Amino acid sequence: MAKPPIDPVRWQAPPVDPLPDFPSGVITLVPVPGGEPEDVVVDSDGCLWMGTLDGSIVALQPDHGGPRIAANTGGRPLGLAVARDGRLLVCDSPRGLLALDTHTGTLETLVDTVQGRKLQFCSNVTETPDGTLYFTESTSEFTVADYLGAILEARGRGGLYRLDTDGTVTTVLSDLYFANGVTLTADGSALVIAETQARRLSKYWLSGPRAGTVTPLAVNLPAMPDNLSTGADGRIWCAMVTPANPLADRLAAGPPVLRKFVWRLPSALQPKPESAVWVVAFDPDTGDAVAGLRTTHPSFNMVTGMVEAAGRLWMGSIGGPYLGCVDLEATSL
Repeated sequence: MAKPPIDPVRWQAPPVDPLPDFPSGVITLVPVPGGEPEDVVVDSDGCLWMGTLDGSIVALQPDHGGPRIAANTGGRPLGLAVARDGRLLVCDSPRGLLALDTHTGTLETLVDTVQGRKLQFCSNVTETPDGTLYFTESTSEFTVADYLGAILEARGRGGLYRLDTDGTVTTVLSDLYFANGVTLTADGSALVIAETQARRLSKYWLSGPRAGTVTPLAVNLPAMPDNLSTGADGRIWCAMVTPANPLADRLAAGPPVLRKFVWRLPSALQPKPESAVWVVAFDPDTGDAVAGLRTTHPSFNMVTGMVEAAGRLWMGSIGGPYLGCVDLEATSL
């Protein structure tokens, strides 16, 4: 299938600020049917849920048997969240924002258009206590199959949207640089949003004197942030899918025609992200790194999602057909 055209602009990547040295930990791998479980979440029964490369929604009850396929979206499930009513919220590209009845396997489309256009790259979702859903779109121009086109363009085409309980969809934030993870702070006062290309985490305030405004939480990250989750102690877990690439940064600042050339290259000749296993937990108030894991593994890399469950940190990935886990205490600084 022919690639869609890209329209790149010169763009100055943010500087890189160092993070602490993190422990390496011992990673246990669980094979996942369908491969590349991009995100992982846990429900009230302790069951883990993942979405895989072949469109499957996979459930895993740790220590009680292997994974099972619960449904298939027909697209590519990305970020997930467990709703208050027990349904699994699924961001799918290109299908949109879906909801899965985990008992029957029935899928319902919640949002597939925004502002009269197709929702192309629904990326992550979270729910507030009143039932409002907030979801991100990484780019309005490409699906996940052409995610590299969005990175090469270096345009702020991502957004944050709100789905009210009456079905109304509202644009909350626009012009985001590859909007990705979104999670609610433990106190419910704000959302934390990841912008992969801008390499930053920001807080969108839902209440208090700053309601409706955005403030920085962690900026100039040395890697590309992906999905987010809120830990039991309120810390914000962030998947660092790959370290920042100085060559890619220089390319973004250079003539756009060079990136058009890169885009036209066969996939095998295009630059590849550096392999790493990297997750960081940030203090929700100061943005300081308070825990994490950084290592390499011969069969597991490019962590894109994580969740705390039963004393372990479970990690999804687009770098292989596995779910990884590590003892939560092993991530302490």
